[in-house]
Amino acid sequence: MPFSTLSELKTRLDAGEITAVEIAKSYLDRIAEFNNELNAFVDIDPSHVLEQAQASDAYRASHEPRPLEGLPIAIKDIFCTQDGPTQCCSNILKDYHAPYDAHVITRLKEAGAVLVGKTNMDEFAMGSSTETSAFGICRNPWDTDRIPGGSSGGSAAAVAAALAPAALGTDTGGSIRQPASVCGITGMKPTYGRVSRRGIIAFASSLDQAGPMTRTVKDAAMITAAISGHDALDSTSVPNAPVVDWLAACDQTDMKGLRIGKPKEYFIDGMDQGVRASIDAALARCEALGAEIIDISLPHTNAAVAAYYVIAPSEASANLSRYDAVRFGHRCENPDDLLDMYTRSRDEGFGTEVKRRILTGTFALSSGYYDAYYIKAQQVRTLIRQDFIDAFEQVDVIATPTSPVTAFKLGEKTDDPLTMYLSDIFTIALNLAGLPGISQPCGFVDSLPVGLQWMAPAWREDLILGAASAYENATDWVKSPAKFGGEV
Repeated sequence: MPFSTLSELKTRLDAGEITAVEIAKSYLDRIAEFNNELNAFVDIDPSHVLEQAQASDAYRASHEPRPLEGLPIAIKDIFCTQDGPTQCCSNILKDYHAPYDAHVITRLKEAGAVLVGKTNMDEFAMGSSTETSAFGICRNPWDTDRIPGGSSGGSAAAVAAALAPAALGTDTGGSIRQPASVCGITGMKPTYGRVSRRGIIAFASSLDQAGPMTRTVKDAAMITAAISGHDALDSTSVPNAPVVDWLAACDQTDMKGLRIGKPKEYFIDGMDQGVRASIDAALARCEALGAEIIDISLPHTNAAVAAYYVIAPSEASANLSRYDAVRFGHRCENPDDLLDMYTRSRDEGFGTEVKRRILTGTFALSSGYYDAYYIKAQQVRTLIRQDFIDAFEQVDVIATPTSPVTAFKLGEKTDDPLTMYLSDIFTIALNLAGLPGISQPCGFVDSLPVGLQWMAPAWREDLILGAASAYENATDWVKSPAKFGGEV
């Protein structure tokens, strides 16, 4: 059962073959046995998980089941929840309990989901390897000496190791898609504004977006449908956003008439040759399914990393200024005065990478540099968005590698921040443009997973779900999960 998809579990639940309590116990057993090795979960209350499952079984007995009735979903430690701590894997929020649920958590509860603990992540979602977590590193189930990606590495590892059939993550510069790629699962970032950001601890407000991490494309569509929708309390949530039948899009089995863009800027010399070969083979399979591969250009791609690492730290600097040791969060002992309390509390509470980004953002926003850096980065962002608009006049979707490399060794890039930042070189531009994207397994290099990334115009999640489903149905990659903890 643990390696089942959400769809398979739902079918068995609906047929009365199994109960939500039995499903919950199965995953709790695996978490108890294997989480110490992976450190995918940083907080879990088994009794509360079973209470939710029991309530779901009782609801099913007297009501029509809701869309996610009884299905377990792990939650990244960035989503506010009334049940248990919300710590963003940072010492500055250690043991913090939110007074309300994030909007997406409310939506999952309303859909009948059973929420299974908080997963590990890079502190405040700042990282590409889940090595900046204050609660210890997380490991990749395919090779526990390697990173699971980041910042949603705990969610990716939990799904890949079958500690949960699905999880929620957030994606600011690739933090769903990159860990999905290196852990061999599916991860989707919806269009910015599709899913409410209320109750997500803010990193970069114009970039952050919640999304699912699952085994299959259909499972990703199921969760996206449940968490999407306008939230009047979030000014970035778009009312009346176009919605297409995403689950119906997942029934697609061919690509006849589909125009797939292949941007030359995403096939660079520094990319691992095995990754390139896997992507080339995937595109060849798409051609065999009836698609037309069209060479395109996204000419400002080379400026995306630089623009992102001005905009994101600038917004982080503003968002993290609220952690002042007065209203909530860590406070140092015996401060001499107010300034000493501020400085020592923040110094003790924030980790090295978070401090680095706060300082970078503060510098970029400072007098004399605001125009030269922040405004210029926003102008570049506009150019990047226009690149995508122009490209989608020629093609329906764009296909690229998700990551230029497979999972690297733990500690390999921690002393070289720039090299670490380049891990997201193929995912960042999509966040700057606010467009939807999905990563799915498409091969292996030395027994490590490779991810294929799909991009589409704003509000056209159905296009990437359809393309990804057709590819998934024509291949066996999702049938080759990490055999962590024994045979599937």
